[in-house]
Amino acid sequence: MKLRIGILFGGSSREREVSFAGGRTVYDNLDKALFEPVPLFVDSFGQIILLNWEYIYKGSIRDFYPPVDFLPDSINGFPVYAESIADSQDRNAKAMAEAIGVLLEPSQLSQHIDIAFLCLHGKNGEDGRLQGMLEWYGIPYTGSGILSSALGMNKAIQKKWMKQAGFDGPEFVICDRKQWHDDKQLQPLFEASISTVGKHIVIKPANQGSSIGVSILDDPTIEEFKSALDRAFFTSSISPAMWNAFSDIDKVKEVKQLSDIREGFGLPVKVGYKEDNLIQIDHPEELLLKLNDLASASDQMILIQSLDAESEVLIEAFISGKEFSCIVIRSEDGQAIALPPTEIRKGKELFDYRSKYLPGLSRKITPIDISNEWLNTIRTQCEKLFLDFGFNTYARIDGFITDKGEVFLNDPNTTSGMMPSSFFFHQAAEIGLDPSRFLTFIIRTSLEERRMDMRDHKTPSLFLSKLDEIMLEQRAHQNELIKIAVILGGYSSERHISVESGRNIYEKLSSSAKYQPIPIFLTGSKDEIILYQIPVNVLLKDNADDIKEKAEHYHVHPVVSDIVEKCKNITERYTGVSNVTVPKRIDITELSTICEGVFIALHGRPGEDGVIQKHLELSGLPYNGSGISSSAVTINKFQTNEILQQHGFLIPRHKLYSKSDWLTNRDNLLDQILTEFNFPFVAKPVDDGCSSAVRKVKSREELDAFLELIFRDSEELIPGPANFLKLKPKEEFPLKNEILVEEWVTKGEARHFLEITGGLLTSYAEDGSRKYEVFEPSETLVEGEVLSLEEKFLAGQGQNITPARYAKDAVEREKIAHLVIKELDKAAKVLDIEGYARIDAFVRVYSPEKIEVIFIEVNSLPGMTPATCIFHQCAINGYKPFEFINNILEYGFERRKRSLLNA
Repeated sequence: MKLRIGILFGGSSREREVSFAGGRTVYDNLDKALFEPVPLFVDSFGQIILLNWEYIYKGSIRDFYPPVDFLPDSINGFPVYAESIADSQDRNAKAMAEAIGVLLEPSQLSQHIDIAFLCLHGKNGEDGRLQGMLEWYGIPYTGSGILSSALGMNKAIQKKWMKQAGFDGPEFVICDRKQWHDDKQLQPLFEASISTVGKHIVIKPANQGSSIGVSILDDPTIEEFKSALDRAFFTSSISPAMWNAFSDIDKVKEVKQLSDIREGFGLPVKVGYKEDNLIQIDHPEELLLKLNDLASASDQMILIQSLDAESEVLIEAFISGKEFSCIVIRSEDGQAIALPPTEIRKGKELFDYRSKYLPGLSRKITPIDISNEWLNTIRTQCEKLFLDFGFNTYARIDGFITDKGEVFLNDPNTTSGMMPSSFFFHQAAEIGLDPSRFLTFIIRTSLEERRMDMRDHKTPSLFLSKLDEIMLEQRAHQNELIKIAVILGGYSSERHISVESGRNIYEKLSSSAKYQPIPIFLTGSKDEIILYQIPVNVLLKDNADDIKEKAEHYHVHPVVSDIVEKCKNITERYTGVSNVTVPKRIDITELSTICEGVFIALHGRPGEDGVIQKHLELSGLPYNGSGISSSAVTINKFQTNEILQQHGFLIPRHKLYSKSDWLTNRDNLLDQILTEFNFPFVAKPVDDGCSSAVRKVKSREELDAFLELIFRDSEELIPGPANFLKLKPKEEFPLKNEILVEEWVTKGEARHFLEITGGLLTSYAEDGSRKYEVFEPSETLVEGEVLSLEEKFLAGQGQNITPARYAKDAVEREKIAHLVIKELDKAAKVLDIEGYARIDAFVRVYSPEKIEVIFIEVNSLPGMTPATCIFHQCAINGYKPFEFINNILEYGFERRKRSLLNA
């Protein structure tokens, strides 16, 4: 019988979305032969909810909580968290919890779980309180114990203890709320801070993670210093003149940013003119109205202060050097072992939320690029800190190393982020543990730790013996697994997202009791496809470019070799293998010798264009998705929509324009486009997805910049147009020989208008015909002008409402949903889609009986990242992600079988 692992995630902290995404990662990656995962969502009020499993696959917490039936009307469509519409004393809080699962009292937990896997961040998660509660009820849990968790939470206490223990660290000053409130203390604090820490300083909250509330200042004025303190204390002020100068659209944007827990304050906030006369505001609409009232009533500065404010702020010296993060684990014999430290290379000084969690924006170099001596110095210091603080099982320790070899450890964490690309999994892969095996290691080692510090309870010892017994049984059946090659990467602007999709597929298959995935990285160019079979440590590199570099120039670092040797007992216990293999270049014809089937996790070309499919069919290998001819059509947005239009479907008015016309006569092409399309319109590549270079064009200058950039001759961006278009750091902007221009689709005379994305799955009927199962589409909410890369693929960033809200009345909504699904089904059949797909469209609703579906594009190999909304949709139909992926693979196997019978 499997062990029941209760995954606690969510919570009330500003890192709740990271926790939610991490909890989903653990839920999916737990070895299903050993464990039964039990999702325990902790809401904003500390309520523990046995979550209905389908909600774990939402893109963000706000996609399902508060439940849609509890949401008040919002004219501006503000997304909100539960605390904006209830509080812990409100009966609504209990009703909301019961709408998404079963509300549990702490005393009931042992009836549902054997072990608690902690993915909570911040207050009431990694500060020792939760750990204490679990010990009270005799439930073993992962990670550190009560005292070490409390130490690992507060950065101010950490600094003091580390200094007393002899660790090097930057000079620091601690500012509490009383000092900050007292205007008379500001000048002395400023002078003391500059005198103590220098002019290049970092100001950060004492109890936050993910770089939330952090500012870096260089030779600041007292005004800049105060502004950074306000930011760290989650307080700001705005002048009525500035507020009144904003347009209505800008005011809405300001309130959205202010309400965002990652970049702003979150809600509730207190608002007013003076510190002692503030009123609480819970909802963004209420905040917008209040700011308008205050700005029109007086010229006094308006004060905005988070209800969830900090008690202390750290002011410390900025360290110039290489930044690193190091996971330290407890070995089989109880020793601390620092895994290979990772260097964080970023495009700007602050490793912020976006840089941390969106693939491709920063680089993680493992191990950090320094001498072996210095590398081991970092590891020794991290191991010492781990032992001195009494950490258990694992910890993540951040720091810097200067050009002189000085090591400054500045942020020990007892709970690491557990998103797929996190340091947690990244470094474990260096010793040969994939995410599934590493989680097993964490659980087993935590049971060893709890056996010592929960000696009054028998459960840790009982569960440890039980786990060892199941692991032995599992080892006996390893050779029965079906080998599936997962092809990921590519050389297009979609390569980083392809890596995220491929890793997700790999992890889902790896944690199953049915498949053994083999990661295959694709690189090269349109003239030559190159494949590498890669080990897990290369698979979990930060992005496609890092994987490519490692595959082409692989070598094992001597320090990593030493760590692998030290961890030999661990890898043998959890994988049966004591060494990490090396990348191997293979020909596509060799795939049939190493696997029984293929999952293509590529996006764009090659992958969605039928090229790979042609090779696989020649090799006799079953694969996922559509066949050669259908893929060759749907890769081209123009051709796809032309075919749909010929069959009576609605599409935006569109036209192709070429680079040759641009080079022949630039102004003539601009004139031609502006004659044929009115502002605004959409310009985009005809065969790229993932929001690459999709722009809402509103002026001739913007169109000129877009065309100059997309028709450039080299990969390097042209600064002028890139700056004019306000490209984000590391934003991909592909080179193309033609572009697609489409009219901007609007509401028109419809009573309701929304953008949707709908997934589907195919199977075979008993008579051999193809059946289509079209899922309930998601309603896509767009923060900016077009759907961004972050909103599509970064967990916690975008918001998709599933099912789409076509109407408030449930009966009307069902009628409209049926009509929409019918249209998507017809389009899929016209395009001869197989396996699965995603269809994007706009919907105009005139009445429950009259709608218009305007098709945008069709993806024959849709993104399969953990946060993608296709998993929300298949969940409504009862498929967990693995079951969905399994059905996709089984369709490919059945298609191949039928093809052979008909040959």
